[in-house]
Amino acid sequence: MSGALLHTIFDVLAWLAAAASVYGLARQGLRFPAQSFELPYIAALVFGAGLGAYLFGSANLWLSGQSGIARSVEGALAGGIVAIELYKWTAGISLRTGARFALPLAVGIAIGRLGCYFAGLDDFTYGTPTGLPFGHDFGDGVLRHPVQLYESAAMAVFALIYVLAVVNRNAFVITNGFYLALAYYGAQRFLWEFLKPYGTLIGPFTLFHLLSLSILLYAAFMLATAPKARPLHERAVA
Repeated sequence: MSGALLHTIFDVLAWLAAAASVYGLARQGLRFPAQSFELPYIAALVFGAGLGAYLFGSANLWLSGQSGIARSVEGALAGGIVAIELYKWTAGISLRTGARFALPLAVGIAIGRLGCYFAGLDDFTYGTPTGLPFGHDFGDGVLRHPVQLYESAAMAVFALIYVLAVVNRNAFVITNGFYLALAYYGAQRFLWEFLKPYGTLIGPFTLFHLLSLSILLYAAFMLATAPKARPLHERAVA
C-alpha cells in the first residue's frame, strides 16, 4: 500500500476519531455553547482552517527550497483560530466557544500524524538525521528522527489526561480545555521543529517555530484572562 494512500486512510480515521470524541463528551453529560454548532460558525472555521493549512504549509515548503503546494495541520489550527475570532467579533459574540474542540484536536492530531509517518519522504514531515537507535529510514538510507511519532505520542498523552479530567469532572480543565490543548500543542510543536529540516526564517527559527510560539502565547493569554471555572452541573461550558 502506498504512503499517500495510508496518509489518506489515517486522515479519515483522524476525522472519525475526532467526531467520536465529541460524541463521547456528550455521553459524559457535557453541553457546549450553541454558537459553536451554528452553520456560519462552522463555515468560518472550515474556511479559515483550509486557508491557513495551505498558506502556511506552502510557505514553509518554499522557505525550505521545495516547490509545490503543501498543507499544514498547524497552519489549519492558526487559520481556524483567526477566522473564528474575527467571526465572533463581527457577530458580537463574547462567549468563549472552543471547549468542545479540545479532545477532537488532540485525538485528531495523534492519529493524523501516523499518516504523515507512513507517507514517508514525500510528506516532508520527517526529522533530521540521527544516530539514536530509534531513528527511522524513510527510504533514502538515512536514519532520521520520527518526529511524526513524537508528536503523535505527545498529543495522545494530552488526550488521556483530558479524558481523566472529564471523568473526574475537573471544571477548570473542561472549561479551558481548548486553550490548554493549544498551549500544550504549541509548546511540544516548538520543540519538535528543532528536529526538522525546514528552512529558517529568523535566526535558528523556522516559520513553524514562530507559528507555534504565536499559538502558545494566544493560549496563555486566554488562560490568564479566563473566567473562574464554576462546578459543572450539566451546564454549558465555554
